[in-house]
Amino acid sequence: MLGAAVVVAATLGAVACVPGPPPLTPPSSELTGLANVRVLASFDRSAGQNAESVAPDADGGAIVGMVRARQVVRVGADGGIEVLVAMPAPASRTTPVVETAQVTGVARDADGTVFFLYAAGQGGLTGIWRLVPGSTEPELIVPMPADTFPNALLIDGPGDRFLVTDSTGGRVWEAPRVGGRASVWSADPALAPSRFFGANGLKLHAGAAWVSNYDAGTIVRIPLTQTGASEAGVVRAAGLPGVDDFDFTGRGDEILAAINDTSELVRIGAHGSRRTLLDGRDGLQGTTAVVVRGEMAFITNGALRAGDRPALRIAHLVGG
Repeated sequence: MLGAAVVVAATLGAVACVPGPPPLTPPSSELTGLANVRVLASFDRSAGQNAESVAPDADGGAIVGMVRARQVVRVGADGGIEVLVAMPAPASRTTPVVETAQVTGVARDADGTVFFLYAAGQGGLTGIWRLVPGSTEPELIVPMPADTFPNALLIDGPGDRFLVTDSTGGRVWEAPRVGGRASVWSADPALAPSRFFGANGLKLHAGAAWVSNYDAGTIVRIPLTQTGASEAGVVRAAGLPGVDDFDFTGRGDEILAAINDTSELVRIGAHGSRRTLLDGRDGLQGTTAVVVRGEMAFITNGALRAGDRPALRIAHLVGG
């Protein structure tokens, strides 16, 4: 058990710091802010282009998943937008909780292969899809049950597998990287939803899978055994209701987190302290994802619940 929560004031609210063990990866310095924040691409909300996920590519652009448009797009380093995939709508509106089918998590392999998740309910479309370079026809390589809502997608290179969060089931699934059968990797109680979504964002760091719980407002660390199996989860940060995707800054266990409900991008220190770096005054609207590559952060506006300006922003990390 962790000790009692300590509440720390923040710019737009408060976060509960969860005292625990020392940082797993000692920080070389702390992030002090962001610089050169700009919109790389704006999307068409009227066409359902609500940006949900982002995977940077090798050329300074990124792959973006669009939930309501059921699209995967490529944004070039110059801001140009190319639709790579437009998924067919299923015959029935049976996607868990949200009813309508949605493209969610995206990932990109070193050879340029794009992988993405489709949450479509009944009809045999739900699961992990693959689009190889030069092709316009995606392939379902890992079918998942119709009652799941696959949300975040991660390529675990050492494990030669995919890891996928299931937001309505409160689980993390695994599947072979070449495709095949999916199975539950973790159903830790800390990942369960209470009213909407549980397990949401997902990253590998310091010998563990880290998973955000949207409803609980937590980030949970699930250690990996030597065989790649899961151990019991431990809450490493709390007091973050509506936390969506997140990433590590490269400074130890320091995290950047996208808070969807309040349209914030926050820095979470190794011990849980919080500082808001961007918010609605900076143009954020329903912040859905953040990915760090080197000293650059890619940040998506979903504009799902509020606002009308879905977009992809980029920013440079500032710190020692």
